[in-house]
Amino acid sequence: MQCLNELEAYQDGRRAAVTLGKFDGLHLGHQKLIEKVRRYQSNDVAGVVCAFDMGNASLLTGRQRRERLEGQVDYLIACAFTKELREMEAESFIEEILIKRMKAVHVVVGSDFGFGHRKRGDVAMLEDYARRGRFCLDVVEKEQYQGRVISSTYIREELAKGDVGQAARLLGYPYEAHGTVEHGRRLGRRLGFPTMNMLWEEQKIAPRFGVYACEVLIDGTWRQGICNVGIKPTVTDEERLLVESHVFDYQGDVYGKAILVRFCEFERPEMKFASVEELKAQVEKDIRYGRDYFAGYGRGVGAGRAW
Repeated sequence: MQCLNELEAYQDGRRAAVTLGKFDGLHLGHQKLIEKVRRYQSNDVAGVVCAFDMGNASLLTGRQRRERLEGQVDYLIACAFTKELREMEAESFIEEILIKRMKAVHVVVGSDFGFGHRKRGDVAMLEDYARRGRFCLDVVEKEQYQGRVISSTYIREELAKGDVGQAARLLGYPYEAHGTVEHGRRLGRRLGFPTMNMLWEEQKIAPRFGVYACEVLIDGTWRQGICNVGIKPTVTDEERLLVESHVFDYQGDVYGKAILVRFCEFERPEMKFASVEELKAQVEKDIRYGRDYFAGYGRGVGAGRAW
C-alpha cells in the first residue's frame, strides 16, 4: 500500500475504486466502505481510501490507520482538510479530483456523505453524475449496533464512560495504546509492583481515566496485567497523560522498548490518595481484580475479549 499526504500526489494512471471520508476510527461502518472498494480492486483498478484529516483528536493515530489498512487497498491518501478543499465547489471536486485525477470508475460513500463548498455536494449530486455514466456509485447504508448507527461520536461516548468492551464491539478491534517505556520514579518497583510507563499518544483520544484489566505486547508476546490511564495525582502534579502498566509475574527490563497496551475492562476511576500507603493498598486490590478477571475466562491471554 502506498501512503500519500495530498491529493495532488496521486498519479497512478489506472482507473480507480475510491471511497472518501474522515476514517478517523476505521470502525465497522468504515470497514463496510473499504470492503466494497476491495471488491472492485484489481490489476486494472486501483483501490483508494481518501481520508480527510480534520485536525481533531482521533480514535487512531496516522500510523495505526496505515497499519490497519496495510494489504487491504492500493492507496491511502491521508490529506489535511485545507481551506482550498473546504472552498472547492462540489462539481469541481467531482470533475477535477474524482474523474480527472483519480479516474474513478467506482465511487463508494456513506448515505450521509457531504462535500464541497458549504457541503453542497451530497449523494444526490453523485447519483446525477452516475446516471450520466461518469462513474458507478455505491451508497452504503450506515452500520448499526443494537439499533444505533455506529459512528466515531458513539465510540467516543463509550470511551468517555470507560466501556472499552463496547468500544471494541463498535470498532471491530480492541482499543489500544502504543508507546515507548520511559524511566519513571520507580515507586511501583519499591512498593512491590513494578510498572511500565509510557506517554499517551498525541492526537489520540484517551479512554476514561482509571484502572483497566489489560494485555500488554512485549517482545512479541502478549501478557496479562492492569494499567492506569491518567496523570497519577497521588505522586505527581506534572499532569502528563500516561499509561502505567503492571504486568503480572514479569521481571524483564523494558526501558526504551516499544510496547502495545490493549484495554480489556474498566475497573475504577483514577483517584488521589491521602498517602502512598493507601495507594499501595488499592493497587494490591487492583491486581487481585485483574488476576480474577483473566482467571474468570480460564483460557489465557485474549480469552476475555469482547471483540
